[in-house]
Amino acid sequence: MKTGKLFFTLLAILAPILIITTGMRVALSPLYYSLEYRLPNFPPDPYGFTRADRLRWADFSIDFISGRIGEAEFAAAQLPDGSPLFNQREVDHMVDVRDLTSAMLWVWRGLVLLYLLAFSFTRSKQQEISFLASLANGAKLTLALIVAVLFFLVINFNQLFTAFHRVFFEGDTWLFYNTDTLIRLFPLKFWQDLFIVIGAFSILLALFFIYLHHLRKNIAENGN
Repeated sequence: MKTGKLFFTLLAILAPILIITTGMRVALSPLYYSLEYRLPNFPPDPYGFTRADRLRWADFSIDFISGRIGEAEFAAAQLPDGSPLFNQREVDHMVDVRDLTSAMLWVWRGLVLLYLLAFSFTRSKQQEISFLASLANGAKLTLALIVAVLFFLVINFNQLFTAFHRVFFEGDTWLFYNTDTLIRLFPLKFWQDLFIVIGAFSILLALFFIYLHHLRKNIAENGN
């Protein structure tokens, strides 16, 4: 019995990671950046990239950090005038981003598998409710974390953005000139909106888990 409680507590603790990494996985889909570049207030590139250019090279960049193309192909990409699409500093940074993304995706896959297996081994209504309660409790923790981050985002996104990079990247390897391709493709607004999208999706998923628990609990209490 004690082992079961410890396991459900572990599921509650891990739920915020599951929810937020699911939001991050969704943000890697073409849907996000396709819509983002079409926003009327999205800043144009002062150095000449069109929307079509941005869509093409953003897709190429996401393919790289998702592991669908290799480093050699990524580093060899060229602009129409024959100049490199990315300089060596940008390539090195994107390799770091790819490694971080790969780790995130493995964590996400592992958690999805864990929760699916945990649910499949529930043998009674009470175990099912306890499983959903773990998700709901983790979802409430997630909501608190997201509200705090979004508040910080509104107050000072630059500081939040800087803190994130200092945690996950060494030194100033993530700093670039405004003329660099990565800044032209992904200006600050891109990242501001990305944080909001991940937060909003995570909030909806957390609320769904809370609702699912209350719904199942009410059904059980009513004897249906």
